[in-house]
Amino acid sequence: MPEALDKESPVAGSASVDEALSEALTDVVLLVRQYRLLSGFARSLADPSTTPSSSPVVQAVLEQLRSKLDALHPADVAHILEALPLDERLFVWELVKTERDGEILLETSDAVRESLIESMDAPELVAAATTLDAEDIAELVDDLPSEVLVEVERALDPQERDHLRQAMSYDDDMVGALMDFDMIEVRADVTLEVVMRYLRRFEELPANTDQVFVVDRSEHLLGVLPTNVILVTDEERLVADVMQPPKIRFEASDHAEAAAAAFERYDLVSAPVVDAHGVLVGRVTVAEVLDFVRESGEEELRAQAGLRDEEDVFASVWKSVKNRWQWLALNLFTAFVASRATDLFQASIAKLAVLAVLQSIVAGIGGNSGNQTLTMIARAIALGQVGSEHFRRLVHKELAVAAINGIVFGGAIGIVIGIMEHSVALGVVLTLAMTLNLLVAGLMGVAIPMWRYRRGQDPAAGSSVLLTAVTDTGGFFIFLGLATLILLH
Repeated sequence: MPEALDKESPVAGSASVDEALSEALTDVVLLVRQYRLLSGFARSLADPSTTPSSSPVVQAVLEQLRSKLDALHPADVAHILEALPLDERLFVWELVKTERDGEILLETSDAVRESLIESMDAPELVAAATTLDAEDIAELVDDLPSEVLVEVERALDPQERDHLRQAMSYDDDMVGALMDFDMIEVRADVTLEVVMRYLRRFEELPANTDQVFVVDRSEHLLGVLPTNVILVTDEERLVADVMQPPKIRFEASDHAEAAAAAFERYDLVSAPVVDAHGVLVGRVTVAEVLDFVRESGEEELRAQAGLRDEEDVFASVWKSVKNRWQWLALNLFTAFVASRATDLFQASIAKLAVLAVLQSIVAGIGGNSGNQTLTMIARAIALGQVGSEHFRRLVHKELAVAAINGIVFGGAIGIVIGIMEHSVALGVVLTLAMTLNLLVAGLMGVAIPMWRYRRGQDPAAGSSVLLTAVTDTGGFFIFLGLATLILLH
């Protein structure tokens, strides 16, 4: 496990990253509370013509807090801001150095970033954005006011402005949105000694530089030159003699998920991005791919829980309500439908009260089994492993799995209930009902994500809500219907 967050961080060398972050957060919270306590006390004693913050003791706490924040990595400051209530968050944000604002905004979640940007005026936003590279500014575009974006573009040099517009032209799920323009290019007709002299001119190499890209005078990609090859090969040899074909190259319009899968498959650190004519336009690095995978995973979890957007845990009540109402309303409707299915068999339940207890077993097992299938299919779709053409084969497989599980587990619980209630017929009904509901769950676990995928929607978004509605209603109806037909007639 890594032991340091950053070489400048005061929490470096702690037992773990989690413990270090927790320690830093605790220190910041204590300093904020100490400041509030002391400033409140100073306010009660101060001359009306002075401000509490002018107190030497209060100023000492503020300086200590600023020093703590300055020593932390931007990602750690972002983590702390996300963990603070809104009023404390904005107070701490004001203490962050202006030149670090852009880096920290990039590291925060979308919801928290929105609250920070709302607290900043236009000149502050322009100053923060212009400290970033074009591809980083593109990540903030959706959150920046239009007038700020205009000023940012004016402040950039022509090349950076062109890079920004290029990055903004791609959707979030395209390789172009992950593209980094900070890369090193060399010609094929020079020696490795020339390449080494060229590399030494940099104060530091771009992050994740495991290879340099070999291009011709028209910027067409010819090959790659790994940095380890540069270091161990005779300096007199030409680049053309030792360069290698890239393991893989992407076009800017390729799907980002495909790029993420390729990075995992080939253990890549970086990969070139070319246009339709083979001209090198940028590169993708493992850092951007990891960010994309993490964000995609979080988005999928939110979708499964029925959350429309990323939510700040300290957001206002109204914002949280707007984010959650849609799927809650659907869930309420499906619960009502399930209750009506039970209501149809009130007479049967009145005659045999044990049915009211057992119906939840049938519905619950069906929901759990269906969610297993749904999760597996949604993930396979996301990874590009299955498509619509596999629907029938997957349905057949899941129905077979459901039938076996229904017979085995349904039979087991049927025997137990039959013995407990002294009714073989009741055990048979429970076994049949559980098997049939598992078959329904298996079918819907494949059909729902496939249906959403064919409609161009996220296969995971709200699928569990729809599945639960089907397995609950189906489980109640199947079990109570069979009980009515077999036991009560």
